[in-house]
Amino acid sequence: MTNILIVVVVILLVATLVQILRVSELLSEIKNKDVNEVTDKDNNTQGILFLIVGFGFLIFVVWQMVTWNHLLLPPASSVHGTQIDFLMKISMGLILVVFFVLSPILFYFLYKYRGKKSNKAYFFSHNNKLEVVWTVIPTILLTALIIFGLNTWDKAMNVELTESTTIIEVYGQQFNWTARYSGLDNNLGKANFKLVKGRNTLGVDMLDSNAADDKMAREVHLVIDEPVLLKFRSQDVIHSAFLPHFRVQMNCVPGITTQFGFTPNKTTAEMKETEGEDFEYILLCNKICGQAHYNMQMKVIVETQEEFDIWFASKKNLENRLLTKKEEKDV
Repeated sequence: MTNILIVVVVILLVATLVQILRVSELLSEIKNKDVNEVTDKDNNTQGILFLIVGFGFLIFVVWQMVTWNHLLLPPASSVHGTQIDFLMKISMGLILVVFFVLSPILFYFLYKYRGKKSNKAYFFSHNNKLEVVWTVIPTILLTALIIFGLNTWDKAMNVELTESTTIIEVYGQQFNWTARYSGLDNNLGKANFKLVKGRNTLGVDMLDSNAADDKMAREVHLVIDEPVLLKFRSQDVIHSAFLPHFRVQMNCVPGITTQFGFTPNKTTAEMKETEGEDFEYILLCNKICGQAHYNMQMKVIVETQEEFDIWFASKKNLENRLLTKKEEKDV
């Protein structure tokens, strides 16, 4: 009911303004005045209003930055995340410098050179030096930013696998995530959606020797300062795996395996010290994938190598896990 009343009030206000303008035009016609004629008084009024609105807008932008800046991005917890934040700061810094330098000049010039009947337009065709400056300088800056960004992206997309690189498959389906770790061979077994059946919810090809020692988990455990390669798959619709603190986002597309590599550099315990005891790294879905989209969350824990080894040893190999379930069913 409240929303309906708000809409009605807005409509009435617009209608009132239209009628006021119409009455003003009729009064001008009665006084034999051209309503379309713009006088110096009109230009002065418009110039002053533009100054007030323009500088008021600048003050509003500053207030927004101060008030909401803490919600822009959470603290980065990965090596490339620090680089992305640095690129973000440089980009935003350049944008804000240009904005806060040029905007006041624009507002002032619009006031200073407002229309006057005594003014005459000055013809200024071009200035080669000025055009070179405003073309070359932005080109150099944008090229540097693009090269830095592409280099950071290339490192995340083309991970050089080493013995210390942990390979994890993140499998999305409506409406949950499942993680599959490569075993001691550090090779994930093959998988195919056609093999999804019973307990084999990920469609892993158990005839592949690399799949026998894979391990499934409902949460992701990572080792601090050790590289990790996440491989993403989807069973049904397009999901978007989003790890905001690690500056990771990648679409999970049915029938296609995508990947993203990064190195976490802050443990969950360290983040709890600064962000509070309730802090948890969370893997989210950043695409609206259905009615229970909100439920697509999975805890991510960054810990020491010793803590990870204890947790990893407690998980059953995929072959044993499926065999145990089959035996239970047979019994």
